[in-house]
Amino acid sequence: MSAEDENTTPTNFIRNIIQDDLDSGKHSSVQTRFPPEPNGYLHIGHAKSICLNFGIAQDFKGKCNLRFDDTNPEKEDNEYVNAIISDIEWLDFQWNNLHYSSDYFQQLYDFAVELIKQGKAYVDSLSAEEIREYRGTLKEPGKNSPDRQHSIDENLDLFSRMRSGEFRDGEYLLRAKIDMSSPNINMRDPALYRIKHAHHQRTGDEWPIYPMYDYTHCISDALENITHSLCTLEFEDHRPLYDWVLDEVKTASHPQQIEFARLQLKYTITSKRKLNQLVSDGHVDGWDDPRLPTISGLRRRGYTPSAIKDFCDRIGVTKKDSFIEVAVLENSIREDLNEHAIRVMGVLNPLKVTIENYPDGQNEELIAQNHPQKPEMGTRNISFSKVIYIERNDFLEDAPKKFFRLSVGREVRLRYAYYITCTDFIKDENGEVIELICQYDPATKGGSSPDGRKVKGTIHWVSAEYAIDAKINLYDRLFTHPNPAATDDFTEHLNPDSLQVLDNCKLEPALADATTDVHYQFERTGYFVRDARSEDLTFNRTVSLRDAWAKIDKQNQ
Repeated sequence: MSAEDENTTPTNFIRNIIQDDLDSGKHSSVQTRFPPEPNGYLHIGHAKSICLNFGIAQDFKGKCNLRFDDTNPEKEDNEYVNAIISDIEWLDFQWNNLHYSSDYFQQLYDFAVELIKQGKAYVDSLSAEEIREYRGTLKEPGKNSPDRQHSIDENLDLFSRMRSGEFRDGEYLLRAKIDMSSPNINMRDPALYRIKHAHHQRTGDEWPIYPMYDYTHCISDALENITHSLCTLEFEDHRPLYDWVLDEVKTASHPQQIEFARLQLKYTITSKRKLNQLVSDGHVDGWDDPRLPTISGLRRRGYTPSAIKDFCDRIGVTKKDSFIEVAVLENSIREDLNEHAIRVMGVLNPLKVTIENYPDGQNEELIAQNHPQKPEMGTRNISFSKVIYIERNDFLEDAPKKFFRLSVGREVRLRYAYYITCTDFIKDENGEVIELICQYDPATKGGSSPDGRKVKGTIHWVSAEYAIDAKINLYDRLFTHPNPAATDDFTEHLNPDSLQVLDNCKLEPALADATTDVHYQFERTGYFVRDARSEDLTFNRTVSLRDAWAKIDKQNQ
């Protein structure tokens, strides 16, 4: 049977290519790789690539390597290496081998020497500005550097002296000798090595020269016997150079580069440079800020590996760039947490309610379900007493007809408890309602009436006597512009309301022992997880619930 099971595994053009290669005997097995640069934390766009590379290896019973592209030491750090490893493990993927591009520095250097000996590479002394000038434009061909005619011996000598650290940064560059009139600018004598006197986190000060990405990547793929090198569409024009390098250095393996559309999410930034700017300039609270699309940020916010994988499956793999609505990502986590989150009651904006006819000093234990559709998740006891808290927006002084919550003279059901009717309210000196006076029906214990009368509204609550205080972080989109990266200054479109901090929220006492790996649905409010970085009792809202009244109210505005 084929490794591809159409009933369980979504197909796409890359999977079809791989299946054809296996069926034809071109390859007997599949070897992919995920090659991040350790210059920042992984984000949701990387999650798509992770799911694709590791997922294909899994589904076709092949292997996937993790390889760090560590060729730019000034921007790289072991913090990022450790974070990347942690994120991939959290997503529940396992690599076959762990490599670094720096593992191949000597081989890459030796291959470069071979290119020089073949007359396929030369050492150039043009400045960066002169190189841009000589390169030409999309409509005009470039022109040869004066150094292009250096002899092989001259180039070997200069390259050896570059290697020994004799020259300053930028003084020389090793370039491929291809075609300065090529319609593909990437083929106009691209750089292969640059001088950079920078300390490397793994090789120290051994190398004063570092290979360029386009040169390093393809050779690293070949050395690892990668069969299918999957990358995003911006590298499509680089594929001729990928193939040229491998053809000229004559590696034993020649992987096939295949491009797919990268993930572009509305109201989001996925450029690591821009994400780094947000972190460095203090616009967010670190790389794991729950407003960021980093995997660590999503994790801290309460996203699960299965939800992220589901999202990547939903958006699919195509050759066409498109922007994905944030709602697609939110729907994936909603559906996951709807299945697995424990139901509890928490009041975010408390309004005091005194049940006038409830006996003074009486407390009773009521039974609440941890998940109404999953009896196997069990039940819990909740305390009920004369004074409770409800959500402030569950009361309106002048309520419209379709408002099925509390107002004077209206009856609602308290979740798992009793029917209550509002009879009066108390205001402070500023005219704000600070307390409701209600009556309860003792015959409706458990939330149903023996006389068969129905109420349309059910609201949540907590006992004032037993409630615990907590802080709640409510997150919204970080940007107000659907494509902030395309604007002149993306920081001008930061959403000032992207984080709302609510203090003195009232929660069930059981939540005092909540851990950061357990997800909760605060009934009628949203899905929450305890914040992993806060020493206090703080919960982050992962995603809201759909609020029927809020939708009606918005339509009426």
